[in-house]
Amino acid sequence: MSPTTLRCTVDGPVATITLARPDKMNAFNATMHAELRDALDQCERDENVRVVVLTGEGRAFSSGQDLTVDLKRDEQGRLDLGPALERDYNPLILRLSNYPKPVIAALNGPAVGASMNIALACDIVVAARSAYLQEAFAKIGLIPDAGGTWILPRLIGPKLALALMLSAESVPAEEAQRMGLVYKLFEDTNFAVDVAAFASKLAAGPGLSYRLTKQAVAQSLSNDLEAQLKLEAKLQSEAGSSDDFMEGVAAFREKRAPRFQGR
Repeated sequence: MSPTTLRCTVDGPVATITLARPDKMNAFNATMHAELRDALDQCERDENVRVVVLTGEGRAFSSGQDLTVDLKRDEQGRLDLGPALERDYNPLILRLSNYPKPVIAALNGPAVGASMNIALACDIVVAARSAYLQEAFAKIGLIPDAGGTWILPRLIGPKLALALMLSAESVPAEEAQRMGLVYKLFEDTNFAVDVAAFASKLAAGPGLSYRLTKQAVAQSLSNDLEAQLKLEAKLQSEAGSSDDFMEGVAAFREKRAPRFQGR
């Protein structure tokens, strides 16, 4: 069956997953989570796909969780959000964090609530100049979830992270870039074209090296220096024995662009 809440298109080595509930500002529901899991699985299995772009349709990246859907309630009729986190959000954050191919979050518009943290779980965040990020949970009496309390303090420090979480203030794309949350800004009028060009350039790189680099950075968060140095030596041995390294050296000597194969 064709997905109903997103689109997945492949153009050469770049797959683009577009959240497509624009009438709901691409808010997440259980169906979108299931279809996103399937799309990520398909992109991982496709050996021709080297980079995945996650973006939104319309004026938003995503407004976070759709609170209008029928969520689980307790005996008093109060919402119980824990099961949805355990079933959908927690596996998604872990999937994105451990994904073997680079994932670019392309913020075409606001990324609010859980969707901000989903974006930050991706490897690279780029944004349209009009976009903004917002840990909006405090506005409705909730705590940041979808990994936000783990990811954000590690990116910008606990004090600034707390300020963003407690104030629930929106962070314009330019300020988010200054904070280090966004890598590149693109003009709204040319956003899709610029994202495609950036993703294509990344996809031309050494896929094996990307995977090993992601592994090294992820493990650095829990390693001490000595353990990290040992890990670097181990992973560099694997990279150094790859076809991509041989091609990279040959291209350097021959003064041409390398033709990496990801192995």
